[in-house]
Amino acid sequence: MPARYARALVVLHWLIASLVLLGLIGGTFFVDEVPNSDPAKIGALAGHMIIGGAILVLMLVRLIIRLRADVPPSVNAASTAAHWGLYLLVFVMAGSGITMSLAIGLPNIVFFGQGSLPADFNSLTARTVHGIAANLLIALVALHVAAAIWHAAVKTDGVMARMGLRR
Repeated sequence: MPARYARALVVLHWLIASLVLLGLIGGTFFVDEVPNSDPAKIGALAGHMIIGGAILVLMLVRLIIRLRADVPPSVNAASTAAHWGLYLLVFVMAGSGITMSLAIGLPNIVFFGQGSLPADFNSLTARTVHGIAANLLIALVALHVAAAIWHAAVKTDGVMARMGLRR
């Protein structure tokens, strides 16, 4: 087993992490906070949808590479569960976002100016799922970051070097 992750997995990890952070911040502070009656909502939704779509495509690519590549051994069962949980929650976020978008014709409204936004999205089951998954994802990302800091600062066991870009 290799001591480090393949460069493609490392690059995708950091790119996806950045996009997930942007998506969560944008969804929480821009999409959720701007009323649907505000014209600025369309721009916020467009950005959020583009970021979400990019995350989905990159996560699918990362999953395919991850399943085919030799990877370093897992630190422990909790680490393995957390990593697969991150994949699951990202896919739940993408699926619920797509479901919500299609249910109300959001692509036509946002990207083609056809139609108007509903008064709110809260009546949609997919919106509830999206919100719950977002909160769980935030919690799991925080746990992931805390574990990384613990490995780097307390255990100093080299686990962080496995995800570095330097060889």
